Amino acid sequence: MEEAPDHRKLVAVLTCIGMALTYVLILYVPTVVFRLPPPASFENFMIRRFICAIVSTILSLFISTLFLPVRTWAVPYLLSVYGIRLDHFWSAVVFPLCLTSLMYAGSLFIKSLSLVDSWKEHRGSGGGLSLDSCKNVSQRFLGWLSATAFNVFAWRIYVVAPLTEELVFRACMMTVLLCGGFKTYNVILLGPIFFSLAHLNHFMENYIKQNYNLIKASMATGLQLGYTVVFGSYASFLYIRTGHLIAPLVAHICCNFMGLPKLSSPRSGMVTLAFIVGFLGFLWLLFPMTNPHLYNDRIDNCSCWHGYCSWRQEM
Repeated sequence: MEEAPDHRKLVAVLTCIGMALTYVLILYVPTVVFRLPPPASFENFMIRRFICAIVSTILSLFISTLFLPVRTWAVPYLLSVYGIRLDHFWSAVVFPLCLTSLMYAGSLFIKSLSLVDSWKEHRGSGGGLSLDSCKNVSQRFLGWLSATAFNVFAWRIYVVAPLTEELVFRACMMTVLLCGGFKTYNVILLGPIFFSLAHLNHFMENYIKQNYNLIKASMATGLQLGYTVVFGSYASFLYIRTGHLIAPLVAHICCNFMGLPKLSSPRSGMVTLAFIVGFLGFLWLLFPMTNPHLYNDRIDNCSCWHGYCSWRQEM
């Protein structure tokens, strides 16, 4: 395959920068451009941001579609271009979720210990495994589920943010960069930079949380950007290897739910050991569990699964 011209790569990079900036700047359009008054409540504020994120995602999909040499405007074909597919769906959900969970072996071990301690405390207070106790657990779980479903912040971190970010920063940007002529390993390293740029707007939030301390706010933002770069590389790797958008999406939701992996607890030695074992298992299974043959039926000479090779020849 011939090397893509530099101007095609430049256009791809500028397109990605434009999509990243649009994703962030459009959040401020209602107040800066349309001069809308501040929302009356936090829920209204978040709903306004949801709408802005959705509009930005639609714009990115439209822009990237114009950039790509698509053969047809049929909806099923366009969806497959962005990795939105039904074939091998459960493989694309289960394998990446299990793989990502290995990074949280320490955190999961802590949660398991908490459950065991709660059960022992319940047994020590005269309780046991009865129908009433099972009902209480079920009611508490349903109550938590109901509260989460009506929590606008939960919608932000578990639904809107993962879905819109994966559509923009994986489905759109990865496809544009690959069709622009970048090698897959360059895309995996370059894409997360755009992803981290979209999180620079959190600096003001950290600045306020840190009592307007510039150094602490910078450190908190730097840690957050570092984490987004690492996760962005992993999510890009999942998207390119599997050809499914749902793969990085479930990983994104899992990471948002679990937070940063925990290494410290009253039983820090066992937790650290669990983390190390999980991390080694993650490295060992990373390539086998993301083998493209697990997620695709195509067996031909195209190694990129989406057909980027032939698309580039049409540009």
